[in-house]
This record gives sequence, C-alpha cells and structure tokens, in this order.
Amino acid sequence: MPTILRYGIAVLSVAIAIGLDFFLLRYFDAILTPFLFAVAATVWYAGTGPGVLAIVLSVLSLNYFFLHSFFSFSPISYADLVYLTFCTFCALAVGWVSAVRRRAEQELRQAREELEAKVVERTANLQRSEGYLAEAQRLSHTGSWVLNVAARETIHWSQETYRLYGFDPEGGMPPFEALLQRIHPEDRGRFVDDLERAIRERANYEMIFRAVLPDGSLKYILGIGHPVFNASGDVVEFVGAVMDITERKRAEVELRESEQNYRTLFESIDEGFGTIEVLFDQNEKPVDYRFLQISPSFERQTGIKNAAGRRMREIAPQHEEHWFDIYGRIALTGEPMRFEKEAKQLGRWYDVYAFRVEDPKRRRVGILFNDITERKRAEAEARDSERRFREVQAELAHAGRVATMGQLSASIAHEVKQPITAAVTYAEAARRWLSAEPPNFREVDDALSHIVKEGKRAGEVVARIPALIKKVPARKDNVAINDAILEVIALTRAEAANSGVSVRTQLTEGLPRVQGDRVQLQQVLLNLIVNAIEAMRDVGEDERELFISTRNEPDGVSVEVRDSGPGFAPGTLDHVFAGFYTPKPDGLGIGLSICRSIIEAHGGRLRASSNLPRGASFQFALSAIANTAS
Repeated sequence: MPTILRYGIAVLSVAIAIGLDFFLLRYFDAILTPFLFAVAATVWYAGTGPGVLAIVLSVLSLNYFFLHSFFSFSPISYADLVYLTFCTFCALAVGWVSAVRRRAEQELRQAREELEAKVVERTANLQRSEGYLAEAQRLSHTGSWVLNVAARETIHWSQETYRLYGFDPEGGMPPFEALLQRIHPEDRGRFVDDLERAIRERANYEMIFRAVLPDGSLKYILGIGHPVFNASGDVVEFVGAVMDITERKRAEVELRESEQNYRTLFESIDEGFGTIEVLFDQNEKPVDYRFLQISPSFERQTGIKNAAGRRMREIAPQHEEHWFDIYGRIALTGEPMRFEKEAKQLGRWYDVYAFRVEDPKRRRVGILFNDITERKRAEAEARDSERRFREVQAELAHAGRVATMGQLSASIAHEVKQPITAAVTYAEAARRWLSAEPPNFREVDDALSHIVKEGKRAGEVVARIPALIKKVPARKDNVAINDAILEVIALTRAEAANSGVSVRTQLTEGLPRVQGDRVQLQQVLLNLIVNAIEAMRDVGEDERELFISTRNEPDGVSVEVRDSGPGFAPGTLDHVFAGFYTPKPDGLGIGLSICRSIIEAHGGRLRASSNLPRGASFQFALSAIANTAS
C-alpha cells in the first residue's frame, strides 16, 4: 500500500472519531472510545507508523475539541493531563494489541500460504515420483503388490503388475484365486506353499515361477516379498514385487546351448586350440607364455603332453623368439593376426590365427592352429620339382634351338658363302689392278672397300648363331620386339628364298619395349617362321607368302606370324601345343610346346587359328613397359 494512503487512513480515522464524538457519543460520555477504535483501525490496516500518527492526532483532538476550554489549546489542568495521559496509554495499548494481532495474522497467513505451497509441491513431487516409479516399472518389467494376510486378498497392484499377469486395470483388483489361476499348474502348489511358509515364519521370500496368460503365452516371473508387522508384532501385510525375467531365462537357455555348442566344437575340431597367458619382463618385453586351456586335438597337433599350466620355455627351451614377439604384440594391441611359422624344436610348421581374449589387462591370447608340416614338405618338393622341370625345359629349349639351327645350317652356310665368294672375287680383281702398268690404285681401293663390306656381312650372319645356340640362364631385358624380329628374319632369309617364300612385314613403329629374355623370344619367332616355311612347301610357289606383323594393343604388344600353307587338318587345332604331338613325319612335337611355355613364362599367351582363305596364324601378346618406345 502506498505511504501517503497509509497515513491518510490515520488522518481519516481520527476525523471520523471526531465526527462521531461531536454528533453522537459526547452525549453518552464515551468521547475516548472512537479515538481508540481509530488508533486500532489505523494500526490494523496501515501499520505502526500511521498508528503513532493516529495517537498524536487523537490526543491533540481531545485537547482541542473536547477539553475546557473548547476549540483551543488552552493550558491543561492537572485533571486534564491525567485524562490525556490515560487516553495516550489506552491508545498505545490498543495500537500495540492491534499491531501484535495484525502481525500474528500476517504470519499465520504466510505460514498457511507456505504450507499450501509445500503441500502442492509435495503433491507434485509425489505424483512425479509415482510417474517415475511407474515408468521405471514399465521399463524394467517390474510390478509391485500388497497382500492382506488375514483376508488373503491383494489390496494393491501397480499398473505393471496388471500387465505382467494379463489383467485389465479397469476391471478392478482381481481376487487372489484369480491370480492363482494365472500361475502355471506345475508351479501353483509351490507358489502357495512358499508364500504360506513365509507368512508363517514371518520371513522374506523369493521364488521363480511361470505364468500362463490368457493368450497362451508363457512368462517367467521372479517374485519377492517381505512381511509388514503391526504394533503388536503380528504380520498384517506382505509387500513385494514381481519381475518379468522371460528374456533373461531365454538368454540363459541360449547361453547354455551356446556353451554346449562351443564345448562340442571345442572338443571335436581337428585344429588345435588353446588360450595362453603371455608373460612380460619389467621392460614389457614378452619372454614366455603359459598354456591355460587346450583342446583335445592340441596334443595331436603339437606332440606336447599335459601342456595346461606349463610354460613354453619349460616345454621347448629353444623355441624361436618370433613366437613370443607375435603373441606379445597381439596381447598388447588386441590386433588379431594370421601367420605361418616353423617351430623347429617341435619339428613342425603351423598355420596360426591368434587373437586377444578376455580383459586386455590379463594379456591372454587365443590361438587356433593347424599342423601344416606335410603341406610345407609337399610345397618344398613341388618347388624342387618345378626347379627340375625348369632345368629340363631349358635343356629342351636349348635342344630345340640347336635343332632349328641344324635345319637352317645349309641356308646359313649359303648366307656365309655368298659374302666370302664375293670377297675372294674382289681380292683377285685387286691383285690384277695392282699388277697393271701403271697400277690402278683407285680400283684397288674400291675392291678393298667391297671386301670389307662383304666380310662384315659374313660376320653379322655368324654373330647371330652363338646367341641362339649358347646355353645361358634366362634374363629379363627391355627388348625391342621389332629389332628382334628383323634379326630372325635376316637369319632365315636364305631358307625362305630357297623355299620360294616371299616375306612381308608390317611392323608398327614406336612400339614400347617388352620385358623378357631376348634369346627365348627369338627362339619362339625362329620356330614359328621355320614351321611356316616348311608348311608352304606343298603349295604353289606363287602362293607362298609369310606375313609377320606387330601392333600396339591395350594389353601390350601383339605379334602375329601368318602363312599361306594348307593350314590345320580337321581336329588338330586343339592339340597343336600338346607335347610330343606333331603332324610332321620327322618332327619331335616339342617345338610349339616349348614356345607356349616360353610365352606363358613371360606373362603372355600363344594362340593358333586358321587363316582365311587358307594357311595358319600364330599370335602372342606381351606386356609392354611404359614410356619405353623403341
């Protein structure tokens, strides 16, 4: 309330008291009473300050209006002073009583308001707690109940309890007999007996039973309860809870089945299995490991008896360090690893899959392993066989080259004889020019130049022969395939000419180089060219043409050797590369087989096909080396 209004109440209440005295109460000798009411009303409604003002105004009003002489502040007699003092004390008493009562009523009102607020707050908290409890019960599938022991009737069920037993909350509290009908018949007697024993013994109880719902579904329920006693110590109620543990029971069954399956697998697998504890020194370096659990096949796979509980250093003191390092790394990092290692002291090779198990702090590793000693021995024997096969293949390739060169010996001799004969002729002419008078040195110099040219020509022919005949290991060179082809063509030029075969080439320029053995690749080309020349001996001379081409393709450099001979006889194309198969009466049947092996060893594939309208075609492709154009 505003201050001016509060003090206005004081003035107004005193004015009303003056009016009442003037017009009514002065005739009844009750002048003081209105002023006492004015002071009381002011203190009650406006407070202590305005109440003091009302007392002062009341005393002044009494002196001015109602004491002799009237309407003036005349000197006060002793009797008037006593009267005014009495009036002042009465006004102060009334004001104090009013103030105390007002303060008490305000405190009582405030206390009531605070109490109402606390009741509202506590009610809201209780409702919220009940909501939380209901939600918690719904989430945990847990319900609560209260049983009246004397009447054997349930007097409280939570919403979740209704749901667990399949009752409708709108239908009210079901009787105890209705509850018993929901208990599985095999568990019903035990349910009643356990509850009655708990009541009789005044003790807590706990049991697991099955409930059958109206829809036929089965639930596993955990029930717990404890007694509530009255003042005389008698059991009056049982308060408890029920929890749906169907999922837990199902998980327990699945866990038991899983454990049984694991045990069956553990005991029946042929691979060895075990868990080990890796042991470290003070520097966290793995120095040993102890076997904790082993499968029945462990002894068969390792030859170690009674390994459980023993350390590897005890079993095999010379066991390789890399075993400890690998298992230590897996135990520390948790990263699984698969590897093949030899345990020399055990005399075995193992294929191992290792992984960390349990708490990383326990540093335990599971190992699943298989004895691959026989496989490793077979692989070693296979590698030895492969090595011997390569040696035999190299011998056969060398023999093939020598045989092919033997076939070309007459042509090679002719190639060598021609430049030598020409050189002799030029030498005789030079002698004649020297014997002339005077000697013609210019002609002599010209003859000598021709002799040098023909000698180099013969040397080039001879130089090509050792590379193809010499027995040397295979090499990996960057081979310009066009140059290799031209060298083989030069070597077989005389043979082709003697057989009336025209040689035509279509070699793509700028081909990238291929990686391989130059001699082996030239052996393939030499074999294909000689075979083509021989195949065309039975056709007319004007039809004998050998065509050799190269081209750049996405998968590498492609080479084709094509002839115009009779081609492949029906049914022979599928066997053309088979070992010891040949349509030639004097052939060995190893040439094309060796050619295919050489090309496959270079990562390529040799193919044969019929050439239209006649003849045969052989093609192979080799991987190109980037940025090596020749």
